Amino acid sequence: MKTKSNQLSRRDFIKTGGVAAAGLMLGGIAPLEALGATQQRPTAPTDRIRLAMIGVGNRGWDNIQDFIKTGLCDIVALCDVDLDADFCAQGLAACPNAKRFRDFREMFDKIADEFDAVAIQIPDHSHFPATMLAMSMGKHVYLEKPMARTFHEARLMMDMARRNPHLVTQVGNQGHSGGNYFQFKAWMDAGIMKDVYRIDAHMNSIRRWHSYDRNMSKLPSGKPLPPGMDWDTWLGAVAWHDYDPLFHPGDWRSWYDFGMGALGDWGAHLIDSVHEFLMLGLPDEVDPELLEGRNDFYFPLASTIRFHFPARGMMPPVDLRWWDGVDNLPPLPEGYGVSERDPNIPFSPVNSTEPDKLNPGKIIYSKELTFKGGSHGSTLSIIPAEKAREMASSLPEVPRSPSNHFENFLLACRGEERTRSPFEIHGPLSQVFSLGVIAQRLGRKLIVDRTTGTIAGDPIANAMLAGAPPRKEWEQFYTL
Repeated sequence: MKTKSNQLSRRDFIKTGGVAAAGLMLGGIAPLEALGATQQRPTAPTDRIRLAMIGVGNRGWDNIQDFIKTGLCDIVALCDVDLDADFCAQGLAACPNAKRFRDFREMFDKIADEFDAVAIQIPDHSHFPATMLAMSMGKHVYLEKPMARTFHEARLMMDMARRNPHLVTQVGNQGHSGGNYFQFKAWMDAGIMKDVYRIDAHMNSIRRWHSYDRNMSKLPSGKPLPPGMDWDTWLGAVAWHDYDPLFHPGDWRSWYDFGMGALGDWGAHLIDSVHEFLMLGLPDEVDPELLEGRNDFYFPLASTIRFHFPARGMMPPVDLRWWDGVDNLPPLPEGYGVSERDPNIPFSPVNSTEPDKLNPGKIIYSKELTFKGGSHGSTLSIIPAEKAREMASSLPEVPRSPSNHFENFLLACRGEERTRSPFEIHGPLSQVFSLGVIAQRLGRKLIVDRTTGTIAGDPIANAMLAGAPPRKEWEQFYTL
């Protein structure tokens, strides 16, 4: 049975095997060299992109507003497992004519021929099946960060993008269309940013930490479901958990089964330009130097993780340390000054106004210069201030961004731009986060084979690259 537009239905597509390819089952990981850059081409039939939103509340509402502001799309479908929740009300009201669904699989079954692209803003553990289904059905994908929860899921998603170069992909680290992105490239091209050997990336404000019992020996026992909520679909491929508001709408990012902690949440906003333009790729060592409050179920209360990246061509090796936890602060270089609040992020407790605290940011050390910066699109500063003044006249002009992150995605769907954070760019960074999470969970150093994408001498850690087996009804998404 086919849809009116001659597209296979979602169920028929999966039944016939879709675009299943050799080497993509859970047991195998293709070499990194097999992943080439995608060549994006438009497939949308009109100038206005018909967009389906998977995730309507909270971050979904933010993205709905940002996509509407572009004037480049029509939101034709809204999907959320908890449509009756108060946090979905604004999104539903803003798109009164959009068709509504609780299960994205049903949305694809019924109206796949009525939209060109999807925006996915649901918990990390469900990024993979929604994305793989969308791309297998020929849809462009805007996906909130981090790209995937496991190393292997990111690999399969990158491969899907490589095999479908006509599809546009964009990961939602919005700063990759901001000032930091263009400044970093301009400073590298001009030789200002060179010979980087150390980076300290830090997220030390209150967000992403929790007051759960450190001695917890089992998951929460379960609470009554909110009226109308589709909890089974919310769980997706993850093994059954009883519902608890600590998971939804609570801080699901803090739980290993659903999120990637502070590293996956904020790393995408802090080290994205560093990772791309310094061509870091995968680390060869991941060493958890500090883990405070480790637990089998949720992320530590504080972490310091050292990622070692070997030399790349003429660029020296780099030690990148990730610092999280309210009181786990990196050492500050002489002349650092104060940690300015990022003007690109609306004020909240995550942005401290206390001069002795650090806002989310990074410190970059090169052989000749030291830089400090914030998160998202915040630009870098040379420190100390005297050195910055001395070099001011010799710094290159930084080009302005031609489009914000949402415009960039939609214009790429029309063939007018290339996305700045496609899967082939963000995928390896997502894999870095996955390696960091494995180190956090096991509490030991990992030795990584960058060529094969495996962990040497540690069968347990190596098995964690793929994560737990998916529930039976979700296995199909791992064979597309």
